[in-house]
Amino acid sequence: MKLRNILWCCAVLLMCASCGSTKEVPTLAYFQNLKDSVGKLPDNVSNYKIKIQPDDELIITITSTLPEATAMYNLPLGNPSLKGNINATQSPRIQTHIVDRNGMIQLPVLGEIQAAGLSTKELEAVIKNRVSEHVKDPFVRVEMINFTVNVMGEVRAPQRIVVGKERFSVLDALAAAGDLTEYGKRDNVLVIRTENGKSTYHRLNLTDGSIYASPYFYLQQNDVVYVEPNDIKIDNSKYNQFSAFKLSQLSTIVSLASVIASLVIALSVK
Repeated sequence: MKLRNILWCCAVLLMCASCGSTKEVPTLAYFQNLKDSVGKLPDNVSNYKIKIQPDDELIITITSTLPEATAMYNLPLGNPSLKGNINATQSPRIQTHIVDRNGMIQLPVLGEIQAAGLSTKELEAVIKNRVSEHVKDPFVRVEMINFTVNVMGEVRAPQRIVVGKERFSVLDALAAAGDLTEYGKRDNVLVIRTENGKSTYHRLNLTDGSIYASPYFYLQQNDVVYVEPNDIKIDNSKYNQFSAFKLSQLSTIVSLASVIASLVIALSVK
C-alpha cells in the first residue's frame, strides 16, 4: 500500500511538471516557409546600389593606355610636380579622397566634383567623362574603403566588420559574426540605417524567404545589425539575477547570525 501511494505521488508530480512547462521552445531553423526542394527566391539585386555619403573615404585611380597622359590626375593635391615633368613609368599612386559635408571631393586638374548621392559606378562615369575631354579612352576606378557594419546582440562574435565588397547582405554579416546563438530571435533581426543624417530601422524575419526582397537585406555603410535575445534568454537572465539577489541576502543573514552568535558566546563566557 505504501509503495503504491509513493508511485501515485510521483506520477502526480510528473504530470504537474509537464503541465507547468507550457512555453514553446523557439525553432533554430531559417527560411521555414521554403517547403519545396526547388524554387525561386525574390531578388532585389538589380535595384541595389551603395550610395556615396559625406565622410566616405574613396580610392580613385585614373589610367589610360598612355600612362603619362593620366599621371597628373593621380598626384596629391598641391603637388608641385603637377606642372613639371612626370615619370610615365611610375604606376599611379594610391590617393584617398574624403567626401566633405557638402558631398564634394577635390581631384587634381578636375577640381571639385559632386560625389554624395552617386554610386561608385556613377562617379566613375562622371570622372571618365571629364577626363575624356583631354585623354583618349581613360579608365577610372572608384573604391569605397570605409564600408563597415556593426553586428551586435545574440551572435557568437559581436564585432565591427570591415566590408571588402559593395554587395554585402545581412546573412553575410551574421555569418561573419559567427551566426546567431541559440538564444537569438531569428524572426526579429533589427537593422538600423543612417542616411542623410536621419536614422531608420527595419526588422527582418530570417525564417521567411521573402527577406531577399527587402531593401534592408543588402547592407550599407555604417548599418547596425542587432539580434534580440529570445524569451528563454530573458527568463534565464531574470532567474540568475533573482538567484544572485537571494544568495546575497542569505549570505548577509548568515554573516549577521554568526556575529550575533559570537557576541552571545562572548557575553556568556564573561
